[in-house]
Amino acid sequence: MRSKAKGSRKKKRIAGKISTYIILALIAVICAGPFIWLLLSSLRTGANIYSLHFSLKDFSISNYTGVIEYMDLGKYIWNTIVVTLGGIIIDVLFSSMCAYPLAVMDFKGKKIIFGLLVATMIIPAAAGMIINYLTISKMHLLNTLLGVILPTSVSTFSIILMRQAYLGIPRELIEAAKIDGAGELRIWATIMIPGIMPSISTVVIFDFIKNWNAFLWPIIVLQDPEKYPLATALQYLNGSFSYKFGYVAAGTIISIIPVLLVFMICQKNYIEAVSGAVKG
Repeated sequence: MRSKAKGSRKKKRIAGKISTYIILALIAVICAGPFIWLLLSSLRTGANIYSLHFSLKDFSISNYTGVIEYMDLGKYIWNTIVVTLGGIIIDVLFSSMCAYPLAVMDFKGKKIIFGLLVATMIIPAAAGMIINYLTISKMHLLNTLLGVILPTSVSTFSIILMRQAYLGIPRELIEAAKIDGAGELRIWATIMIPGIMPSISTVVIFDFIKNWNAFLWPIIVLQDPEKYPLATALQYLNGSFSYKFGYVAAGTIISIIPVLLVFMICQKNYIEAVSGAVKG
């Protein structure tokens, strides 16, 4: 009787796992549905985009070659790389430096400063655009890529995330380094930064997605379309080829590929950082 009971429980567990995987697979298909439809549409020419009939005979890369021929894609990709890498470097450097005293040092007003940082997260990004524009104008950085990078480079979210990561590093390591004569800058560079690499990877992922897909702010700052990043330059496809959705889909897929690659490279550290934040 016991063996039969164990066998039935085992079957129930297996059936439960199978049903769970089926449900998760369906959810994944639903979530990935728009992307799959966009990808398939980018590989079709002269077909109704709303048609769900797909055949290998209809697939072609002519939409991709057409986009590359119509747009100076390399120029726009280079502009996007400059904006993205510049924003990531500034955010990682200054956010990690700003988070260090908030996590390690004791000084008056630390809690107030941290509270004000958290409070700024409820302010909509659009609310600061006028101030940012006036600041960039006074600094004579209009129509420059630096003017696109600076206002949105350092993120409050990055500071808070790194502060929480710093709190997970044992204080004994910091005290031992101070006994050995290490200064604050050396402790930050040699002990703290290597200890929060998962959080830095998370910041890199979020910054990459934000800066690579930047659309509205570059339009406001840049008057010269030749300096547009890729996401902003794709508006030409919407205007010039609104009747030819395959070109628009192909350009969108090209802009999405780097984001997917960065996420796949950093996803291990990203999962570690998120799970650590949930545990904390």
